[in-house]
Amino acid sequence: MVVIRLSRGGSKGRPFFNIVVADKRVRRDGRFIERLGFYNPTAKEGEEGLRIAQDRLTYWKSVGAQVSDTVERLIKQAAKKAVAA
Repeated sequence: MVVIRLSRGGSKGRPFFNIVVADKRVRRDGRFIERLGFYNPTAKEGEEGLRIAQDRLTYWKSVGAQVSDTVERLIKQAAKKAVAA
């Protein structure tokens, strides 16, 4: 099964997450199929904290990729910001 989830990067105390499409059996930070965007929970004012390639997200969901709960929450957050902007 293919899943859309977060893959952690960054250093200790400074997390940075890539939003990736990966096989469910592969470890969290292991090999992935495609990188769809990123999430930076420690982004400062004026920095971009979240970016998602909506076209690729739509494609992967259409071919049956499951979305993790956290990524689903981030997608809703990005949609809300897009409407407000």
